[in-house]
Amino acid sequence: MNGDTLQRPTVALDADGAGVLRLGGDWTLRAIAKDAERLRKTLRAGGPDVHWVLDDVTRLDSFGATLLWQAWGRRWPDRLSLDASMRATIERVAVSAAKPLPDPRPFTLVDAIIVLGRAVLGFRNHLVDFVRLLGQLCLDLLHVLAVPRDWPLREISANLFKVGVKAMPVAALVGFLIGVVLSYLSALQLRNFGADIFIVDILGLGIIRELGPVLVSVLVAGRSGSAMTAQLGVMRVTEEIDALSAMGVSRSLRLVFPKVLALTLAMPLLVMWTSSMALLGGMISAWVQLDLSFGFFLETLPRVVPIANVYIGLVKGAIFGLLIALIACHFGLRVQPNTESLSSNTTSSVVTAITVVILVDAVIAIVTRSIGVP
Repeated sequence: MNGDTLQRPTVALDADGAGVLRLGGDWTLRAIAKDAERLRKTLRAGGPDVHWVLDDVTRLDSFGATLLWQAWGRRWPDRLSLDASMRATIERVAVSAAKPLPDPRPFTLVDAIIVLGRAVLGFRNHLVDFVRLLGQLCLDLLHVLAVPRDWPLREISANLFKVGVKAMPVAALVGFLIGVVLSYLSALQLRNFGADIFIVDILGLGIIRELGPVLVSVLVAGRSGSAMTAQLGVMRVTEEIDALSAMGVSRSLRLVFPKVLALTLAMPLLVMWTSSMALLGGMISAWVQLDLSFGFFLETLPRVVPIANVYIGLVKGAIFGLLIALIACHFGLRVQPNTESLSSNTTSSVVTAITVVILVDAVIAIVTRSIGVP
């Protein structure tokens, strides 16, 4: 018989009702796969007490042997007819099934130290690579200042358009809605105390100083930061970065430097744009809820919100843009030539950028707590 010929498995009970169950054909995974459930029920109906005759079985693999062993209730039938090679196959399955599963090893202090050590070493590697990338960008900046013709103006302009202009619609929409919601919730509380006019103070300080920069940073980290990481990661997977190095083109000057500079310049403008739209939404909501006119809102805002808060918001935007771009490029350059590394580094880039932005915002808030507060 040709070894590649597939014979359907058969199960037959002798016509004389003597309790003899005859099996034939190929009892392999390939042959059984389609009818596995039906065959399992048929074998279980036979049970271990009948006379099992496997003389007509042509081939038997571990899958078929497991099916038979389970049908026999994990013990050998009293009456069984089969050749030695098939008996050896079933015996191997029986021995494997009899082995108990190993108990999970308890989590010990040594394991905790190992996990902590891996985390510390991983953080150290990230920190070293990040500082190295920052140092390389400083050298690139010194180079283009000394040699102005090497400025990557086209790359900077293209990145400014992608991270700045294209982000304006979604930033305006989110900022406007946040302003409406914040004004509406504040109005509900201020109305109870007859302090309607203080809504200008709440919206002005909250949006211009804190909410505007952080909100834009979260949006940019999820939108532009992930795009930067994915772009550099794909170039790593397709070996385009290696090709640039082979041609003598600086990857940091042509790929990283324009992204970092463009996002650092675009973030203060996005912060101002988003904060303006948030104040517009809050002003409209205050007019609807508290009947505060637009003229009163615009006249009161400069008096209750010192100009220092605007400067703080813009400086925050520049710092956050620099950090988001550096983190995005850092994780993009760490991508290995496989899709799993690309997805994991893109996710890590967004999560790390948002976390760092919130931590830095808390530090800046503590340092500037006495500046711009009337």
